[in-house]
Amino acid sequence: MTRTASIYGINGPVIYLKGNTGFKMSEMVYVGNERLVGEVIALDKDMTTVQVYEETTGLRPGEIVEASGNAVSVTLAPGILNNIFDGIERPLEKIGENSGAFISRGVSVDSLDRQKKWNAHITVKEGDILHGGDIIAEVPETSAIVHKCMVPPTVNGTVLSVVADGAYTIDDVLVTLETDTGKKMELTMTQRWPIRVPRPTHHRFPASIPLVTGQRILDTMFPIAKGGTACVPGGFGTGKTMTQHQIAKWSDADIIIYIGCGERGNEMTQVLEEFTKLIDPKSGNPLMDRTTLIANTSNMPVAAREASIYTGLTLAEYYRDMGYDVAIMADSTSRWAEALRELSGRLEEMPAEEGFPAYLASRLSAFYERAGMMHNLNGTDGSVSIIGAVSPQGGDFSEPVTQNTKRFVRCFWGLDKSLAYSRHFPAIHWLTSYSEYLLDLAPWYSEHVSPKFVDDRNRLMAILNQESSLMEIVKLIGSDVLPDDQKLVLEIAKVIRLGFLQQNAFHKDDTCVSLEKQFKMMEVILHLYRKSRDLITMNMPISVLKEENIFERVIAMKYDVPNDRLDLFDNYMKDIDAFYDRVMERNA
Repeated sequence: MTRTASIYGINGPVIYLKGNTGFKMSEMVYVGNERLVGEVIALDKDMTTVQVYEETTGLRPGEIVEASGNAVSVTLAPGILNNIFDGIERPLEKIGENSGAFISRGVSVDSLDRQKKWNAHITVKEGDILHGGDIIAEVPETSAIVHKCMVPPTVNGTVLSVVADGAYTIDDVLVTLETDTGKKMELTMTQRWPIRVPRPTHHRFPASIPLVTGQRILDTMFPIAKGGTACVPGGFGTGKTMTQHQIAKWSDADIIIYIGCGERGNEMTQVLEEFTKLIDPKSGNPLMDRTTLIANTSNMPVAAREASIYTGLTLAEYYRDMGYDVAIMADSTSRWAEALRELSGRLEEMPAEEGFPAYLASRLSAFYERAGMMHNLNGTDGSVSIIGAVSPQGGDFSEPVTQNTKRFVRCFWGLDKSLAYSRHFPAIHWLTSYSEYLLDLAPWYSEHVSPKFVDDRNRLMAILNQESSLMEIVKLIGSDVLPDDQKLVLEIAKVIRLGFLQQNAFHKDDTCVSLEKQFKMMEVILHLYRKSRDLITMNMPISVLKEENIFERVIAMKYDVPNDRLDLFDNYMKDIDAFYDRVMERNA
């Protein structure tokens, strides 16, 4: 029986229904004559409150609201990858065909193509006992990813019949089960899952494997684990989106989910156009073959912006359940928090700091808690890593979204305006950033790269911290008064900043750097420091050391050593030794 009620009041995207409607909390509803999509967000015996995911202009009291019977859910099946959705999983390409450049209200399109046939290889047979999460079929979704169709997590049963391998739509029955309760159940390639409910797993692993991004300041100085959480806060123009692009393109995640949440329309257009042209460096195929984009620009309805984060997260968990490592780029969680603030204001809730709702922290916590490296129900291991950009107004890191985000992430990549304006990219500042994963990942680095990797990283950080202290003195009285050993620290810190931390996204050898190359670069820099320090202790003036341009040559090694010729680093070691010998001979 269809449950309906009539609109009593409208306040922007929030509408009120009077009386006991019989609707359920978080249920999806269709609002008005145009059947706009909405969600029940508050209930009492006298009033039901609904937030609408579309523009409500023109709605009138008295129009009918109809219950759907289900929570706001996403469709999970082949066809998600190489696709661009809005905040509630409607494909923008299909919407564009129906309504042009702007999304018309009440537009109703299927989330995924229901006519397209996919080649399915059935992996179960009659008589098999299946449990939630078990894989029933494998479908080549793109050239990069095999889609694994699974039993819904809450279903157990015995296989009664299966179809032969062949081409099927996402709605065709592949397997018929007799469930534990004796009912017959037909399984297709499709599942529906509510976006606000985390998908179940067997258990969570502690962080132990890094998400390798190819960016030196991230991999070496402030690493993130697979299944980890990181935030990238920064003011306008500091490079949040570019940092996420580099991670999306070069990280060793299997699948990328990019959520453009409340960003400017022209910026989102640029992202969509760029991503569709990018080539995956690992396979040579289009990067979109392992990417899904969720676009919810700043001029789209505010309620859908709030939902877009959960939509992307649910898609990520679905692919994690297949055994893939998924990385989510959420750009930006500040716009999502602003959507929460606007909805909270319309609901007349008591505001907290800067007008944000009192539950901002718990919502952020619930979002980041869904990340993790998991052992799935079907025995595979997969991960969801969340990298959220934060856009604090005026670059003020003390505002509520940045401060609350810091409480729930273990990796903080603080972008610095002064670095960005001096063209130092990535503009992640080494003194304000941190990673709590370093100790967890140290055994992996020791086993797979070198036992000295973390020690070398710590030495570089110590030099940078020392430089920061010395710069306070330099600002007051100049560098001439410093003793030569402290002048050497400033020189080596400059080599670290320009030769190691600064990275050129447009240089073929510098845009992505292997961990082996990062380690060898650290070894060369520290070897130069050791040899130079030995000369300084023998009372050689720093001016003598700078005569041979050895510091400039070490800075340029990031460009001069191709990624496939790491043996050339041995030449730098020899050059530093020769430099040491020459200085000793000249000043003997």
